[in-house]
Amino acid sequence: MTETESAHEAPGEHVPTPGAPPETAPAHRIGIAVVGAGYWGPNLVRNAQQTPALRLRWLCDLDETKSRRVLGEYSTVRSTTSFEEVLADEEVAAVAVATPATAHYRLVRAALEAGKHVLVEKPITTSAAEAAELVALAGERGLVLMCDHTFCYTPVVRRIRELVHGGEIGDVQFFDSVRINLGLVQPDVDVLWDLAPHDLSILDFVLPPGVEPVGVSAQGADPIGAGRACVAYLTVRLSNGALAHCHVNWLSPTKVRTTLIGGSRRTLVWDDLNPQARLAVHDRGVDLTPPDELTDAIRHRARISYRVGSMVAPALVEQEALRNVMAEFAAAITEGRAPLTDGRAGLRVLQLLEAASLSLELGGATVPVGGGLPGGAARSGGAALPGGAALPGGGLPGGAAPPDGAPTDTDALSDAQERAATR
Repeated sequence: MTETESAHEAPGEHVPTPGAPPETAPAHRIGIAVVGAGYWGPNLVRNAQQTPALRLRWLCDLDETKSRRVLGEYSTVRSTTSFEEVLADEEVAAVAVATPATAHYRLVRAALEAGKHVLVEKPITTSAAEAAELVALAGERGLVLMCDHTFCYTPVVRRIRELVHGGEIGDVQFFDSVRINLGLVQPDVDVLWDLAPHDLSILDFVLPPGVEPVGVSAQGADPIGAGRACVAYLTVRLSNGALAHCHVNWLSPTKVRTTLIGGSRRTLVWDDLNPQARLAVHDRGVDLTPPDELTDAIRHRARISYRVGSMVAPALVEQEALRNVMAEFAAAITEGRAPLTDGRAGLRVLQLLEAASLSLELGGATVPVGGGLPGGAARSGGAALPGGAALPGGGLPGGAAPPDGAPTDTDALSDAQERAATR
């Protein structure tokens, strides 16, 4: 297997597809602690408690009152303000981190050094250099480091991955996503760092082996004077010559969540706001007759033809994505394998974000990523400036990092949960 192929290889391809009957509780359950009782932590707590292979032992937060409120009056799960106390518990084999992004590196590193498996919210850290350190450390210790790319565990994205990897759509020709809504304008990150991680993690997840990003360009605007880009367009050039395009916007009065993936055989249309038919598979497209197949009888006619076939909407089982995240985390630990969205996946997404931020600084210039980084930097490293100069601080231009910019996962919640959330 080549390095390029392994970059998108599915370590856990044999994991049951979402919708399969739930597994019974194993004889030995994995002790887990959740760190962070804020926005996303309670969802991790609930799903950890409902995952048969896991046993929730701790909820850790600087505000213990908040932790107790999340756990409820009669819970046997312990709460604490001390992360050291959690790491000292020998019955805790795994830690799920749901804190502001600026704390991720310190907490994840401490957990790995203590011999704990780690599930961490995105972004994995605030710089690719730090993320690469964590990936290397987890590999050295033989521990699972998993990034919670929640959308990748929805039934629709899992089906899209199956169709793309199985060759059902043919060669990937384009990827086009739109994620726009009204607000919330974040105080510490721009719209790229807030919304684009969802689409970039999906892109990373569904790309077939041998196809990977090689360059990123981004353009953004701040028409309301917020001090950061509120509207942005991100273009990712792929190694097979195709383009991936992401449009993110905080200023749209209407909410749109669509993704199109065009192939040489079929095109996939995903409308996440249409629960009756989230995914449509179109047998429509453009065919080009190769020159060596042109006969004298058809040479005078156009080489381009349009294919208009049927549309199929696959049946999908509605299931909470975060439950599948927890099940995958437990399975990876039990089976001693890499999870579907491991630390490398989190690192790749972070590299794309850093390249996009640099492109914004350079007025939309294309910034190389992956193996094509200037100066010969390996893909596991951070982004680099033209000429091989490293970015200050290993992160965004000027050394700045998104302080508390963990992208929210509101879109992966049910409608009822979304109405109760802040977004």
